[in-house]
Amino acid sequence: MATEGSTPFKALCRDCTHRFRADLTRCPKCGSPRIIAHAELDTLEIAHIDCDAFYASVEKRENPELTDHPVIVGGGHRGVVSAACYIARIYGVRSAMPMFKALELCPDAIVIKPRMNLYSQIGRQIREEMEKLTPLVEPLSIDEAFLDLSGTQKLHGATPAEMLVRFAQKIQQELKLSVSVGLAPNKFLAKIASDLDKPRGFSVIGEAEKKEFLAKQPTSIIWGVGKVFQNKLERDGIKTIGQLQKKDPADLARKYGALGLRLSKLCQGEDDRTVTANRGAKSISNEITFNTDVADIAELSKTLWQLSEKVSYRTKKAEISGRSVSLKLKTAEFKTITRSRMLHDPTQLADKIFRTADELLKSVADGKLRFRLIGVGIGDLGPADQADPEDLLDEQAGKRAKAERAMDALRGKFKDSSVVSLGRSIKTPDKT
Repeated sequence: MATEGSTPFKALCRDCTHRFRADLTRCPKCGSPRIIAHAELDTLEIAHIDCDAFYASVEKRENPELTDHPVIVGGGHRGVVSAACYIARIYGVRSAMPMFKALELCPDAIVIKPRMNLYSQIGRQIREEMEKLTPLVEPLSIDEAFLDLSGTQKLHGATPAEMLVRFAQKIQQELKLSVSVGLAPNKFLAKIASDLDKPRGFSVIGEAEKKEFLAKQPTSIIWGVGKVFQNKLERDGIKTIGQLQKKDPADLARKYGALGLRLSKLCQGEDDRTVTANRGAKSISNEITFNTDVADIAELSKTLWQLSEKVSYRTKKAEISGRSVSLKLKTAEFKTITRSRMLHDPTQLADKIFRTADELLKSVADGKLRFRLIGVGIGDLGPADQADPEDLLDEQAGKRAKAERAMDALRGKFKDSSVVSLGRSIKTPDKT
């Protein structure tokens, strides 16, 4: 029997939000077995919310005929998997997997091209519901975020756990989508908890059991421990977090540097990072996977110009600027190549983004090396009012900027697609 001392602590029904004694296995009010029982249920305040197979779930919501079918959202045969529904996951399909491999595993899957505008619109609706619970919402992506619910109990007349249950119910009822929730003392544990019982999960990791719980987990569950570092730890005789817990923090720091210090805290379930609202994007980028591998530099440059226009448009719309430009390439052998360059001044202009990225492209492409993907982005984001001062070294820069701003003005009068079509009819900028 679950007890806190000698007194049974409360449980919470996830279907009707009824509170009752935790020694019961079903809700006495509605009979549901979907209950949460934990000694710290009413004191934990940090949550991680993650939508379940978000892109694929949206597509199934939009087309109910897909409900019982394996669905993969991605970029066609030569692209990669952006999302896979839980039926497809049974076959081994995972996000970021090459599409050809996913279709080998699940040949009957229905492949749908991503509709990012739709996903973003629905993601904003979910974010708005989160912000009704607390102003401390820290987005991680379009479909997941951390929430700090401390101090909100009096406002809502409910504990954080009760508010989160109601939130999940509302998303299910109004948006026909499901979320999984993790509730814990800190962000690290909340993120782990939200992954424990997907889909439609609600898991709790408390202060009291955190070390014992973590001890049984593989090191890969820790943020920042990818396959390469996991293999390094295994070569050093460390396979589980429990083995990490026994290591001296000073030894970990000497052996693995700053990451070793981080490991020494996280393995004990310690994480002093706060939930920070309005974190915003760290970069803005666009990329495309070609239908066939491309080696021709002129064709690569043409695509790079189109992508630069898209990045520029999104940057201007968000009223920000970027001080760095990055190029991403993926070879026919799936090797990823990245290059970046800091600018003298932050920019919003497609012209400047393209020219910088194209120089980076020319340093890599030789007309023989074939690429399956190309992308461009800007980083080191800041306010728009610091962007693109007059360039005294490039006399033509002012004219190009003026022409680009004229295109932006057209976007205010016509549909975006009209402007994009017009933009694509313009020749790739001359670099003279």
